[in-house]
Amino acid sequence: MDIGVTRRSFLAGAAGLAVAARGAESPREKLREFAYGEVRLTGGPLKRQYDHLQRHYLGLNEDRLMKVYRQKAGLPAPGDDMGGWYDADGFVPGHTLGQYISALSRYHAGTGDAAAAAKARRLVEAYAETLGPDGSPFASEKGAITWPCYILDKYEIGLIDASRLAGVELAKKILPAVIRGAMGRKIGGIPDHTFDRIPGRTPTPENPAPYDEPYILSENLFQAWEVTGERQFHDMAVKYLLNKEYYDPLARGENVLPTKHAYSHTISLSSAAKAYLVLGDRKYLDAARNAWDMIDETQRWASGGWGPKEAFVTPHSGQLGDAITSTRDHFETPCGCYAQVKLSRYLLRITGEAKYGEGLERVLYNTVLGSRDPDDDGNYFYYSDYQAGAKKGYYHRKWSCCSGTLAQGVADYPLNIYFQGEDGLYVNMYAPSTVRWAGPGGVAVNVRQAGTYPEGEDVHFEVSPAQAVEFTLHLRIPQWLERAAEIRVNGKKFEVAAERGTFAAIRRKWKKGDRVDAQFPARFRMEAVDDKHLKTAAIMKGALLYIAADAPLGMEKTALPLPGAIQSAGSGHAVEYGGAKVAIQPWHATQGQTMNTYFQTV
Repeated sequence: MDIGVTRRSFLAGAAGLAVAARGAESPREKLREFAYGEVRLTGGPLKRQYDHLQRHYLGLNEDRLMKVYRQKAGLPAPGDDMGGWYDADGFVPGHTLGQYISALSRYHAGTGDAAAAAKARRLVEAYAETLGPDGSPFASEKGAITWPCYILDKYEIGLIDASRLAGVELAKKILPAVIRGAMGRKIGGIPDHTFDRIPGRTPTPENPAPYDEPYILSENLFQAWEVTGERQFHDMAVKYLLNKEYYDPLARGENVLPTKHAYSHTISLSSAAKAYLVLGDRKYLDAARNAWDMIDETQRWASGGWGPKEAFVTPHSGQLGDAITSTRDHFETPCGCYAQVKLSRYLLRITGEAKYGEGLERVLYNTVLGSRDPDDDGNYFYYSDYQAGAKKGYYHRKWSCCSGTLAQGVADYPLNIYFQGEDGLYVNMYAPSTVRWAGPGGVAVNVRQAGTYPEGEDVHFEVSPAQAVEFTLHLRIPQWLERAAEIRVNGKKFEVAAERGTFAAIRRKWKKGDRVDAQFPARFRMEAVDDKHLKTAAIMKGALLYIAADAPLGMEKTALPLPGAIQSAGSGHAVEYGGAKVAIQPWHATQGQTMNTYFQTV
């Protein structure tokens, strides 16, 4: 199947692609996502990383990716071994293939890049050749397969995205066979019931991966049902919802997060949100919203991340502050950010509440955006380290799980910026970009965004409808503002309610070339790590976490008059310590320097 496209055919087919890319829409959503391709990044740090990683994942060697699968199927298997987690004798053989296919499909849909679609198609075709007569989808034929649910979930989203976003018909065709093949394994397959992940649970011959994560399966099984129309996948999605141990108590407001595996229990909340959209059961929305609040209020580092050593802490125990010096594994960064951003986007769509957008922005800017760029041989950034003197490095094993979520999460950047509601356009994130929107009456509206945010305070919009049209432009007003936001339309101050933590609604009849300028005043502030360590705090300005770069030893132990001691230094900022000026700069912009993230305050 030839899936190459020209720019003209890509734009001509945008409407149909938009429907496919969004998947099934629900009347329970107050806001809707734009489809991949309707929003484009035009500059700034998001685009730099987005473009760099698109090239990186396009460059992955396909023979190496497929080698472990071809070996399993007894096919010729050229290419070097992948190494690390990915090999036949690795920790989770072949585990990220589906995520790479997913990301390539998202990049194609977002940019029109035919090479990304062609690579996704080739990988799907090569994968299909290895399924064999028994349909087993896994790269390993060993009796015990590490985390079969975890791996199946990634196969599903790879095939779903290849079908919906890259036009790979074979992906839709083999999706049911892959799910059934995983279910059909007598040993090392998918269990016939859901259960919670319990550290230390003893494997048995019947259940060799008891710490697997069946409770993450539901979201993509619901999507498999939407793609294929096969009702059994809907019913499977319902079966794997973790009600008794997780969603039921969360819906009642009981905080059952402590000690749970942070990433998998956060990503499972997207299954709860999807269950609410599909089933309409309010329990699942209550569970997701309550868990989001519990994470935000009791688990979160200043970066927006959570889960030292991949586990949620006991609230009000001081465990978060203690973990600054007891571990360097503070936040499973690409994986955790992917889970948090996806959950925040679900809740923003369902409720329309700005707080979810603010949480999304914080974790995205201060974690995955600052990930160290991967190399060409499987080395990827994994944990954010908030100990004094930390440097951004690579995980000690190649091809870790974070290589897959990094690909998907960055490919999703454009989805986080704009949303559409019944009365107009919502701006959730401030980043140089454009959006193409079918406004009221189907009038085409193009909006271009620019500015110095997030390091600076200003953002600018140029609104260009095909003809004059009335609608509301909603701007998210950050909770951290130093003073009231200032909004101008065509140079004149626009009087509008702009309460912190809400969307300001600018309603008017728009014409081509209208300009909106917004200023979000920010100053340095300190955020305590938890309520038992009130004088251990991180430096924030606006949405950004700041660190001390190449700080002298002992600086983290000295009580400093922060944030007052922060001074302007050329085009940046600094603090005087030990007779020298120590640079204060955004965490995301730091690469080779050592970093101090938490400080003692007076």
